[in-house]
Amino acid sequence: MSLLENKIGIVFGVANKRSIAWAIAQAWKKAGATLAFTYQGDRLKENVEELAGTFGPDTLILPCDVTKDDDINRVFTEVGAKFGRLDLALHSVAFAPKDALEGEFVNTSREAFRVAHDVSAYSLVAIARAAAPLMTQGGSIVAMTYYGAEKVVPHYNVMGVAKAALEASTRYLAYDLGPKRIRVNCISAGPVNTLAARGISGFSEMLKHYEAHAPLKRNVLPEELGATGTFLASDGAAAITGQVIYVDGGYQIMGM
Repeated sequence: MSLLENKIGIVFGVANKRSIAWAIAQAWKKAGATLAFTYQGDRLKENVEELAGTFGPDTLILPCDVTKDDDINRVFTEVGAKFGRLDLALHSVAFAPKDALEGEFVNTSREAFRVAHDVSAYSLVAIARAAAPLMTQGGSIVAMTYYGAEKVVPHYNVMGVAKAALEASTRYLAYDLGPKRIRVNCISAGPVNTLAARGISGFSEMLKHYEAHAPLKRNVLPEELGATGTFLASDGAAAITGQVIYVDGGYQIMGM
C-alpha cells in the first residue's frame, strides 16, 4: 500500500517546474495522493495548468490570491464539493517586495513589512482555518520555511522576520488543531534554485556557502524535500506536530 493512498491534498505555491511545491506535489502523487492546485494570477496560470495537467485531465486547478479570504474560502468550497473531504495541504507561498530583499533590514518600509507578513505568514493561518472543516478524518498541513527565520542571513531581511512569524504560527496552529487530529509542521529547506530564491541578492554565493560549510558538503535536492514532505504527510509522522524539520545537509547544526 502506498504511503498516501486515498489521501486528498491541495498544493499552494507552484510557480514552475523548479518550485519546491512542485517537488513535493510530485512526491505526494507518487505516494498515491490525489491533488488539487492553486495558482497566483494569470502570469502563473499557464505554468501551473501545464504541470498539474500531467496528473490527469480532471485535476482541479483554481486561482487563489492568498491575501483575499474570499479567494481562499472559494477554493476550499470547491475542493469540498469535488472531494467531500481533505487530508493534506501544502503552503509554499512567500513574497516580499524586491527592494526589501536588498540593502539593510533597518530600511524596510512599513508597507513591505505588511505585505511580507500577509503573504508569507498570515496566509498559513487563513488556509488552515479554511482547510480544517474539510479535514474530518484528521490531516497534515505542511509549510515551507528557511533558516533565516532563526539566524541572520544577509539580504533575506524582512523575509526572515516573516518566516519567523510563520514558524510561530505553525506552533499555535498545531496547538489549536491538535484535538481535531490535524498536524501542522514546517520544512526548513536549504537553498534551492527556485524563482523566488533568485530574487534574493547574493543567492548564488549562498549556494556556494552551504556547499562548503554544511556537514554533507552539498546542497539539498528537490526530491529530498519531496521525500520529507511525504513523510510529514503520512501516518509515519502521526505524532509529529508543531515542528520545524531541517532539510539542509546539516547546515543548521553548525556554529562556525
